[in-house]
Amino acid sequence: MLPVIIFAAVAVPVLIVAFVISRRSAKAGEHPAGETDADRVEMEREFEESERYQAEWRAEQHKQSHDT
Repeated sequence: MLPVIIFAAVAVPVLIVAFVISRRSAKAGEHPAGETDADRVEMEREFEESERYQAEWRAEQHKQSHDT
């Protein structure tokens, strides 16, 4: 019984620390350190442009599927 308690006392904190470190590294990877506000604005603009293109493409595909 003692080895199980020792294992739990060591393994649980190690797993918690590993989880916190992985969350921090994942969060840091979302926005690189060198990214500026201008870079974020450009990325948002490109994203909005791609969303508009996708909506146009879907409308065209919808129209073509009903024409046949």
